[in-house]
Amino acid sequence: MLPEDENLPQTSIIPQNETREPAATALPVAPVAEPARTLGLTLWLRDIAIAIAASVLIVLFLYQPVKVEGTSMLPRLEDRDRLFINKFVYHFEGIHRGDVVVFHYPRDPEKSYIKRVIALPGDRLRIDRGEVYVNEKHLLEAYVPDEYRDMKSYPETVMQDDEYFMMGDHRSISSDSREFGPVDRDLIYGKAVFVYWPTKDAGTVN
Repeated sequence: MLPEDENLPQTSIIPQNETREPAATALPVAPVAEPARTLGLTLWLRDIAIAIAASVLIVLFLYQPVKVEGTSMLPRLEDRDRLFINKFVYHFEGIHRGDVVVFHYPRDPEKSYIKRVIALPGDRLRIDRGEVYVNEKHLLEAYVPDEYRDMKSYPETVMQDDEYFMMGDHRSISSDSREFGPVDRDLIYGKAVFVYWPTKDAGTVN
């Protein structure tokens, strides 16, 4: 909050029609100016401009807008949803099971897929009639509604170094690692973070 006039340093003045005995210490008084209010407004506008510039830089260099094509990640991601992916997060932290990531399609690097990470390097994975087991533990997948499950199986496989097993949430229609195999780490280039359009789907991606 900018300071009010009453909070500015006060200076006493002498009315011109009042007479007083001369005082050796009396000095001319300059009129009270309002530099503090103008300076405060200038600083506020500067801070706003810096904040806007920083936000633009973060979006341009840390996040990339992408458009979803297809329905393999229903119900969270719908066809033509637009979202931001974080392009740098995996330079500072590891990929976690359950992350929704964007990667270059192994069979055609010109294409990009968006899927969920199911198994990490070193994990032992198998799928028995749609039920996923990682390291012999049944994987509870609340993100897959019952109506989107299928009865496909996948033989037991151990993920090699830098290999990740990807699956879509809409299991019955998803083309994923069950078809094209595990995905190499160097093909993964972003983590899905936030849907911004359409507004009905807006929110974080979990």
